[in-house]
Amino acid sequence: MKFSKMHGIGNDYIYINCFEETVNEPEKVSVVLSDVRKGIGSDGLVLIMPSEKADFRMRIFNADGSEAMMCGNATRCIGKYVYERGLTDKTEITLETNSGIKYLTLFTVGNKVESVKVDMGKAILVPREIPVRSELDRFISQPVKAGDYEYNLTCVSMGNPHAVIFTENIDGLDLEKIGPLYENHELFPDRINTEFIEVIDSRTLKMRVWERGSGETHACGTGACASAVASVLNGFCNRDEEILIHLRGGDLKIIYKSDETVLMTGPAEFICDGTVADEYIKKAKENVVCRN
Repeated sequence: MKFSKMHGIGNDYIYINCFEETVNEPEKVSVVLSDVRKGIGSDGLVLIMPSEKADFRMRIFNADGSEAMMCGNATRCIGKYVYERGLTDKTEITLETNSGIKYLTLFTVGNKVESVKVDMGKAILVPREIPVRSELDRFISQPVKAGDYEYNLTCVSMGNPHAVIFTENIDGLDLEKIGPLYENHELFPDRINTEFIEVIDSRTLKMRVWERGSGETHACGTGACASAVASVLNGFCNRDEEILIHLRGGDLKIIYKSDETVLMTGPAEFICDGTVADEYIKKAKENVVCRN
């Protein structure tokens, strides 16, 4: 099976061109290939597929086999892939995801895509739609205790559910301990992605992220969008102004433009092409247990 490996500011996935390849049991394939010692190593698996609703369709599976609704960094990588591989000659494309149609603008130099702007759509703030087990109209700066830790959480969905925490000295946080406690907290029936944000100024944030199903990653596009929205809701940043977010893998530019639109702009990088043995995948899948 042919694959490509790409990353969006360190958020790396294995991409399969499903116009050419057929992937059976992709949730198990994701577990097998994401393993850093026995597989290729990645945050998960992305399938690039035909769509009846848009130019292309994306399905994404986390490293534990669970299927995600969306991934902002992966949308940008798909934009780069389909343009540079000749699947489209358009620089304005639509992408079907499990959380709706996303609109991509490709910025090119020659025949290469240097960066991609994605209209990420509406930020969902109603707790039951995120989902969060809460009767509040909005879940903004609410204290939540998990184990020995207690933080104020602001919850936002950008296709994926996010809990945003504003705190200091985020580099010193032990996310290996804190992350799973919030990811699996009883408040969140579908688990949660958790962003830890240090406010630098009204236009600059620093972020670390614990992603459900993958652990700490170097970047999260939907998480950066959710953090920008949360920073506006908490009065740290302003709507309609570009917010620069420093993540461990690089920078993203986010604009919380309106109640209907959040814009994300950032790079997409190609790493390598390769092939993986079908017989290895078949054998390895026999021992895989996926997280539903």
